[in-house]
Amino acid sequence: MTSARQDDASGPTARRILLGAQLRRLRQSRNVTRETAGWEIRGSESKISRMELGRVPFKERDVADLLTLYGVADEEQAAFLALVRQANIPGWWQQFGEIVPPWLLSYLGLEDAASLIRAYEVHSVPVLLQTADYARAVIRQAHDDASDAEIDRRLELCRARQRILTRPDPSQFWAVLDEAVLRRRIGGQDVMRAQLEALIETSQLPNVLLQIASFRAGTHTSAGFPFTILRFSEPELADVVYMEQLTGSLYLDKPGEVDHYAATMERACRKAEPPDRTPVILRKMLKETADQEG
Repeated sequence: MTSARQDDASGPTARRILLGAQLRRLRQSRNVTRETAGWEIRGSESKISRMELGRVPFKERDVADLLTLYGVADEEQAAFLALVRQANIPGWWQQFGEIVPPWLLSYLGLEDAASLIRAYEVHSVPVLLQTADYARAVIRQAHDDASDAEIDRRLELCRARQRILTRPDPSQFWAVLDEAVLRRRIGGQDVMRAQLEALIETSQLPNVLLQIASFRAGTHTSAGFPFTILRFSEPELADVVYMEQLTGSLYLDKPGEVDHYAATMERACRKAEPPDRTPVILRKMLKETADQEG
């Protein structure tokens, strides 16, 4: 049996993906079909598929039955099941289930586990870089019928997500922002001024790279669609492309699809202003704002 490896830095979502991949390798090595495996756990072929992709929590009984089917020794089963229990521990984001749809909860788990997050944004400042007032304005626009209590709760989630940039082992964050993002005065002049100042400060963090795609760079590199690419420190975990929509999200992890978006991101980085120009551009925007107010 391939040893069930556990990286302490991984969140439960990443752990499930790793364990699911190991279950898939075990099944394939024994030439067991998904249909046969599903019958063994009183489930369907699609349930096995979801388990092997790490998209659902594992039931210990199901995993134990599969390991027995795959001929795994009892002592190795015990070690595997111990990791299953760790993978089933709810992540911090689960506490926001009353305001966050399931498809976004899945992303929050991946975001928390990612070692590198690359984002291309054309509409608004990425959540991980938003000030509290800017975030509140964005949330209010998207949920104009929400109560103040719900807005506060969504803001709490935003701040919780941002901790991945300042925790002891922070994620690397590399973002390309279309200039329109910075020209759009979400929340008003005062809110936008504070947001620009915060971006200047954040761009100095060693784990943050921020580039601006100026208007003179031409058309949108990705036809105007924002997207995020997540990379993980575990070599068994493939990169994931994430695109959020109004009522759902799209996840891409097939190599060909991911490569296409990675190439698009590379073109965006090449066409955008270099990272060391970012503070200069932002300060110029701040001065322009001050001049307009004067």
